[in-house]
Amino acid sequence: MDGAPALGPAIIAEAYLAACRAELAAIKPGNVHVHAAGHRMSVADFEASAVASAPHLAAAGARVGARAEAAVAATRAATGQNTNLGIVLLCAPLAAAAERPGAPRAGLAAVLAGLDAGDAAGVYAAIRLAAPGGLGRAERHDVTAVGPPPPLLAAMAEAAGRDRIARAYVTGFEDLFATGLPALAAARDRGLSEPWTTTAVHLAFLTGFPDSHLVRKFGPAVAETVRAQAETAFRGLALGEGARAALMAHDAALKAAGLNPGTSADLTVATLFLDALARCKAGTGSGPAQPANKS
Repeated sequence: MDGAPALGPAIIAEAYLAACRAELAAIKPGNVHVHAAGHRMSVADFEASAVASAPHLAAAGARVGARAEAAVAATRAATGQNTNLGIVLLCAPLAAAAERPGAPRAGLAAVLAGLDAGDAAGVYAAIRLAAPGGLGRAERHDVTAVGPPPPLLAAMAEAAGRDRIARAYVTGFEDLFATGLPALAAARDRGLSEPWTTTAVHLAFLTGFPDSHLVRKFGPAVAETVRAQAETAFRGLALGEGARAALMAHDAALKAAGLNPGTSADLTVATLFLDALARCKAGTGSGPAQPANKS
C-alpha cells in the first residue's frame, strides 16, 4: 500500500461518521448502543456528537490539536456534554494521517513524530473543554496547570500506564493494530457481518485489558474485575443472534452498577475508522459496512 493515495476531507468525514454509527449499532456491554441507552446518555447524543465533530476532524490540512479542539468544541455546543473526547483524541491523528499518501501506519507514525507545541495546546484545550469524569490531578503535566503545556508526547508518555488513549500516542496506536484490526479480520473470516463484527472488536478490547476509563473513575481493581468477568462470560461465545441474550444481560448488569467501559468503545470506533481509511486507500471501500441485524 506504499503507493496508496491521500484521502480528501469528504472521504475522511464519511469514514468517521460510518465508524461512529457502526459502533452505535452493535451490542457493546456497558456502553450506549441502539439496543439500550445508559449512563444518562442516549444514542441521539452520540449521533449528534459524530455529526458535529466530523467536519472538524476531517478539516483539510489541519493539525491534530486544531482538529481535536474544534471537534470537542462543536460537540459541546451540540450536546452540552462530553460524549466523544476519547474518540476525538484517537481519530484526529488517524484523520491527519489519511491525508498523506502511502500506507496508513506509516502516515500515522509521521503525524505522531511531528506533533508540536500547537498540537499540545489544542489537545490540552480539548481535554479541559470536555472535562472528562475522573480526570483528577497529576503531579506532572497536569492538564489544568497554568502556562504553556508540555510536549504532547511527553505528557502522553507520563499517562500511558493508566490511560490507553495516551498509550496510543506513544506506541503508534499499537492497540488498534495488535488487537482491534486482528479481531475485526477474524470476525469477518468467521463469516460474521455487521453489527457482530463490531461487537467482536469491542469484546476483544473489553476482555483484553482493564478499561482505562474504569481505572480512572473506580480504580484498577474494579477495572480488572470487569475485564475478568467479561472474559469468563464470553469465553467461547459464538456471536450472532444466539448470543444476544447473554450480551444484553451483561450489558444491563454493568449499567445497573454504573460501570461504563468507555475506552473500549473509543478504541472500537478508532479501529473501525482506521479499517475504513485503509480500505479507502486500497480502493476496496468507502467506510464500514452499513449496520444490519444479521449474523
